[in-house]
Amino acid sequence: MKNISRQHLLYITLLILSGEAVFILPFVLVRVFRATVLDVFEINNTQLGLFFSVYGIVALFSYLFGGPLADKFQPRKLMGTALILTALGGLVYANNPSLQTLAILYGFWGFTTIFLFWSAMIKATRVWGGTENQGKAFGFLDGGRGLVGALFGLLGVFVFSLFVSESNTVLNATEQADAFQFVIYVSSAIVAFIGVLVFFFLKIDKKAEPVTLEKITFQNIKTVLRLPAVWLLMVIILCAYVGYKITDIFSLYANEVMGYSEVDAAETGTFLLFIRPAVGILVGFLADRSRASIYLCFGFLLSIVGALLFASGILGEGENVLFFLSIIVTAVGVYAARVLYFAVLQEGNIPLLFTGTAVGIISFIGYTPDIFAGPAIGYFLDASPGESGHQAVFWMLAIFSAVGFVASFIFYRISKR
Repeated sequence: MKNISRQHLLYITLLILSGEAVFILPFVLVRVFRATVLDVFEINNTQLGLFFSVYGIVALFSYLFGGPLADKFQPRKLMGTALILTALGGLVYANNPSLQTLAILYGFWGFTTIFLFWSAMIKATRVWGGTENQGKAFGFLDGGRGLVGALFGLLGVFVFSLFVSESNTVLNATEQADAFQFVIYVSSAIVAFIGVLVFFFLKIDKKAEPVTLEKITFQNIKTVLRLPAVWLLMVIILCAYVGYKITDIFSLYANEVMGYSEVDAAETGTFLLFIRPAVGILVGFLADRSRASIYLCFGFLLSIVGALLFASGILGEGENVLFFLSIIVTAVGVYAARVLYFAVLQEGNIPLLFTGTAVGIISFIGYTPDIFAGPAIGYFLDASPGESGHQAVFWMLAIFSAVGFVASFIFYRISKR
């Protein structure tokens, strides 16, 4: 029994580590160092948004075709391979690539992180949670991923700060590039190491091994599409993911609106990452005591409140306490929705055997913000520099959160019946 307990602990630990590590290079570093990324690669917010769109277009089809793949092969092989390939992309990222190469790189990451990884990770997590602990399973996964992301953020800030002298907190272009290059190299090495661990050690006891299909058929897809929960989850995840994408600009808001330095702005982004594990674990436990869809509704309501605080224009230089309170409210709402939108697969009566296929189909629509959210955010920020551009982004968050709340409430009513 002790061996099984250790095996389960190792399993969820590797899930958590890999679940965030695979997104460190394409997303987490940008979230923490957005202002630095814009300077080092000499791009604006709109161009960065277009790179995210390239990622999103590749990811869109990767969700659809990678989902059934996760029902055919064991998660550890798909996930381990994905992590190692993603880390290899970091070697290109670190060497000041051209805009064209950056676009190709983000497309490559769209394939490695989604086609090979995403549905396999969701299925592996659902298996670990069993029938009674889906909230805890996905709460630990997303909360743990948040902690891993925060630790990567702290490590990145620490490595970056090594290049900042006490007498001069502003780096020139060469110093910026050198500092960020070293951050990328360190991150890539860690991601590759986690990939090797996952490939060889992401195993659970035989009784709970993920069930796999003998073959992939179109009939499986038709079966999944007949489930009402699948269609509602497409809308719920789309709205929740818009909120998650918008959290990328908090560090930029700190820099451009609150007047923080680059290092202080990066620390603000890292502070945001530490909220995620607390929310994930707490919401996961609460969801298993009731219905996860109820807390999904609460998450969207908090997102609306937080978005309106930022959109109202009451936050500016000197309003530090209110700024951080607004970040907390918004982040709790966004992360609560993110924790739970796959935890309700069981509540929505989606068969375990078709988890990968269902996740792929749901994600095909649900993660389209990877295509349009980046350019939309970049357009608002560049078209109206400063506070007004940020306000427009948060109005967008308020609208999508309202739609997400309505879809979640309908899901709750249907699943209750």
